[in-house]
Amino acid sequence: MAGTAAPLVAVAGETLVDVFTGGGRLRAQPGGSPANTAVALARLGVPVTLVARFADDDYGRLLHHHLSSNGVDLSLAVDAVGRSSIARVTQAPDGSATYDFDIDGTVDWAWTADGLPTLPSSVVALNCGSLALARSPALERWVRNQRESATVCVDPNVRAGLVDASSAAAVERWLEFADIVKVSTDDLALLYPTEDLEEVAGRWSRAGPALVVVTAAELGATAYAGETEVHRDAVAVDVADTIGAGDAFTAGLLQALLEGERLGGRLTALTPAEVGTALEHAATVAALTCTRTGADPPTLGAVRALGR
Repeated sequence: MAGTAAPLVAVAGETLVDVFTGGGRLRAQPGGSPANTAVALARLGVPVTLVARFADDDYGRLLHHHLSSNGVDLSLAVDAVGRSSIARVTQAPDGSATYDFDIDGTVDWAWTADGLPTLPSSVVALNCGSLALARSPALERWVRNQRESATVCVDPNVRAGLVDASSAAAVERWLEFADIVKVSTDDLALLYPTEDLEEVAGRWSRAGPALVVVTAAELGATAYAGETEVHRDAVAVDVADTIGAGDAFTAGLLQALLEGERLGGRLTALTPAEVGTALEHAATVAALTCTRTGADPPTLGAVRALGR
């Protein structure tokens, strides 16, 4: 991988299996925010490698096959002894989902400093998810050390039931090394239930990241880049469910910035036009994901078919 000429995006964090109940039977589907983002990037034609730990159980083998068959490079992943993380999914009539996690003692969080890889020099961006950062101190230190050579993107992806008094402090710590933060209004409401969310987003933008993007489902997305604030509407579609839409949005955002040659090391000031183009593309990728059941992001061809 070290000799790869094309710019490479790395994704670090957990893989897990989403277990759906309904109709008297269980259905297991590969998931996990970082894994979903990696698959979405690969389907968009972006060379991507995943830094993750795979359990030696049936779910681990399912996850490994899913990622590799979608074109995600797994040469930096670790085969671990133990069990996979599970998220039990309950879906609402509007397609949204809530999660009950079985993640204690699973392989995803057992990173050590000597078990983390040296990234290839071709890596221009590193995307990471909050569960792995919050539960793996060694991974957080490793991500912090990548900031000079790779543009660092963090998705807090906060889940009800996993939020405690330390969660907001942890996310604010990540702002110190993140160039890009993609967060939803639901995330912000869980972290700061008594604060004005626009004020929080502005405060985050001033704390260090060059780009803070706040998604608000059907209300669209707003980006804060220095003194610049850019909003784009959501793309109207018939929603099957919203699972994986946020991860697909992150992938679309990174793809647009990569095509604009803006990734690699610390992210510098973006123009309003660049931000707007990235938001529009990301919104399209997310919208197409919502037309499908489960975390099933679109291919680049499907996105282009909409003229985006």
